[in-house]
Amino acid sequence: MSQKLFDNEIFFAAYRKLRSEKNYNDLLEQPAMRRLLPGLKGKAVLDLGCGYGCGSLFLAQSGAKRVLGIDLSEKMLDVAQKDFCHPLVEYRRMDMEDLSQLTEAFDLVYSSLAFHYVEDFLKLAKDIYRLLKSGGVLLFSQEHPIVTATMNCKGHYNLSQDGEYASYTFSDYGRGGKRIGHWFIDGVENYHRPMGEIVTTLSQTGFRIEALVEPLPEPWAVSEKPDLAKEYIKPTFLIIKAAK
Repeated sequence: MSQKLFDNEIFFAAYRKLRSEKNYNDLLEQPAMRRLLPGLKGKAVLDLGCGYGCGSLFLAQSGAKRVLGIDLSEKMLDVAQKDFCHPLVEYRRMDMEDLSQLTEAFDLVYSSLAFHYVEDFLKLAKDIYRLLKSGGVLLFSQEHPIVTATMNCKGHYNLSQDGEYASYTFSDYGRGGKRIGHWFIDGVENYHRPMGEIVTTLSQTGFRIEALVEPLPEPWAVSEKPDLAKEYIKPTFLIIKAAK
């Protein structure tokens, strides 16, 4: 996770613009994540890859007694400290690869769209498992494996004779590993793992999978952003809830 993607000036400006508009995160990923949240009253929460801190703030406002949000990006954490501060939220600059430095136990480890930047998923799963209290919950979202698989080879939608989206073409799903592509800038790194690898890694670490969700948009979301109807052809996000 040591790639300092979000501190790139061009990337950061483009990402902030994206998040200020109607976007997939707010209309699809976040509603699905919030439906899966366990009860938060009195809970200690670790937010991995907290970014701007909007998720950390929401978790605190939803009843958590303490939220520790960590992120590698100085620019993201600057925004978090200014715009999403809360007396029960602490923001800390840290790489997810360095979770072994933490000694506190948590009731919930939460992460929104960050795990696909992590190279060693097994180490991450073990670190999280160690940090969770017995019965604690891991809830995370990431780019769907169909998306991460095609970062190098440009997967694409296919149109029907009527010009409607009909199917999606992708490849290299079975070849796990680093992907390098373009998202606002060249050289963006992600790590692709097939679905089976993700689930098996969690299971063999000791987690019990409680939910595996490939979220579909609600009608209100499609009315807000009609492009979301493509989710019925190819999912953008994968969400997993697992318990220790």
